Amino acid sequence: MKRYIYLGLFTALLFAGCEQKPTLQKYFVTNSENKEFISLDLSPTFINVDKVTLTSEEKEALQAFEKINILAFKSDSLNQNRFNEERDKVNAILKDQTYQQLMKVGSGKESGAIYFVGQDEHIDEFVLYANKKENGFAVVRIIGDDMNPTDVLNLMRLMQKANIDMEQLKPLQALIQP
Repeated sequence: MKRYIYLGLFTALLFAGCEQKPTLQKYFVTNSENKEFISLDLSPTFINVDKVTLTSEEKEALQAFEKINILAFKSDSLNQNRFNEERDKVNAILKDQTYQQLMKVGSGKESGAIYFVGQDEHIDEFVLYANKKENGFAVVRIIGDDMNPTDVLNLMRLMQKANIDMEQLKPLQALIQP
């Protein structure tokens, strides 16, 4: 009988100890199948580097990079309340101390910010968040292992000179176009 009581207490503590706070990962999973959202998962292969000579810094950045997750909500005149609700959810998640703000631009109708998760030279995730009331918002998660801010800059430079598979990015055109 004591064994069952201890097992019950252990199970209760286990479930009570599980953190139930919202995270971007949970937000992405919850909304990735929602028709109001555009969801993309990109692997490093979307950056075609076959015909590009890579510097050692670019090779290092590419090796640290694992994937990109994109979740976007397209706003229009009919869904402004829903847009505000979803934007507020993302803003609340990003206020958690897990997400450290690196930079913020704009305010009001248009804004953007860059966050990171991890330590300065051991970053596991960069988050790019852009918001424009007329178009919607997008959250981009750049996931890697032991990245640093320079890796992301090198990755962005590499994307400019490499052959990007634009077909994978086609669903985002609806968000970008007015």
